Amino acid sequence: MRFVVVVRALTALVYLLVASAGAFAAPYAAMVVDARSGKVLHSRNADTRLHPASLTKMMTLYVVFDAIKRGELSLDKKVKISRNAANEQPSRLGLKAGQRISIRYLIRGAAVKSANDAATALGEAVSGSEAAFARRMTATARKLGMSKTTFKNAHGLTRSGHLSTARDMTTLGRRLFFDFPDYYNLFSRKSTDAGVRQVANTNRKLLSAYRGADGIKTGYTSAAGFNLVASAKRGNKRVIATVFGGKTSASRNARVAELLDLGFKKSPTYAAINKPAAVDLGVKPKVIKVAISGAVKTSPRPKERTQNQGVQQLAQVDTQAIENAIIAANNEVKTAKKPAVTPPKRQQVAKAQAAQLRVVTRVSTSGGRYWAVQVGAFSSRHQAEKALLQTALRELQTLEKSDRYIDYAMVSGYMKYRARFVGLNQAEANLTCARLNARNAVCAPIRPGT
Repeated sequence: MRFVVVVRALTALVYLLVASAGAFAAPYAAMVVDARSGKVLHSRNADTRLHPASLTKMMTLYVVFDAIKRGELSLDKKVKISRNAANEQPSRLGLKAGQRISIRYLIRGAAVKSANDAATALGEAVSGSEAAFARRMTATARKLGMSKTTFKNAHGLTRSGHLSTARDMTTLGRRLFFDFPDYYNLFSRKSTDAGVRQVANTNRKLLSAYRGADGIKTGYTSAAGFNLVASAKRGNKRVIATVFGGKTSASRNARVAELLDLGFKKSPTYAAINKPAAVDLGVKPKVIKVAISGAVKTSPRPKERTQNQGVQQLAQVDTQAIENAIIAANNEVKTAKKPAVTPPKRQQVAKAQAAQLRVVTRVSTSGGRYWAVQVGAFSSRHQAEKALLQTALRELQTLEKSDRYIDYAMVSGYMKYRARFVGLNQAEANLTCARLNARNAVCAPIRPGT
């Protein structure tokens, strides 16, 4: 008899615990969109304000990417970790108070590992304090149309009033893809070097299991449940699916896979690309005032160039042919015991090769803007293009009217790719280099005809 009573009591307790768990389970919400057009393909409770958990870091990273674009900080800038950041609760990189680490590693830690200490450190690097950064996050959300989102911190640990919706987070995921495509590959990395250690992606199971998956961000707290904003591409289609309130990471991933399948089924093979409209985020970029000495009131204008002269006549050539020619030329220089021709003759040959291999990425000299800036000379075209892109993002303000330009030249017998921005006036060239040099970046003003 006593045994039966005990069994019944335990059974009742189990039912009570199950019922309690159900009562306190995080609410479910979902949304699926065609990422190309922004068309909603499925939604459920999409406008219910819920705890976003670490989906918050999507906005943390969005604001950081924007700050880098504005020149407020750079990827290589090292920041000092505060006691506040070092003391954040897991998940963490394990940063120590007083430690210095570059922004690029903090970005990787926040995007891939979902590290709370890295997210807080990023917020403090941008705005001076986490509270100020949270206000900027919320202001940015409003500008992007995320009308029901409010942020209280940079990491997403539960806090009163820190809320978002499936619709708003889907909007943010699409914004990250279109507004910062050069950073988007971060979210598809299954592991990465975060400076202090190698870290694994919290979303690696879906990335490995679902064909075409390439991001974006997971999130979990007891109040939020298991959240995920996922993106996948198959053929011409790209779909973004968001889930709030999953009961386990496995059931959440399974549900997201179902939603992505639904999205691919409902979306057309071809759809017009409807990029989100550009918005003014209302943050003034930092400006470094530079006194330019030796300025003259007038400057002789170079003679007009004919159709057979100048950068406007630089031929577009096959990049693979360029690479093959450079490799062959460098191998000859390395293996030859003695030069086959006299130095003057070799210089003439080098100049002829350089003239044939020069290539323009983008170039214009309209409006009498004949100055340029050079941000490095590299051994490969890829390195030069990367330097141009990083510099353009870093110094958008002064380089807005310039054109990216890659020039080829023989230096000490080796081909070099010179990365330049052309189409500037003298004041713009000097100001650009002053700002870049102040951030320890390579930059040299180039006079007309140089």
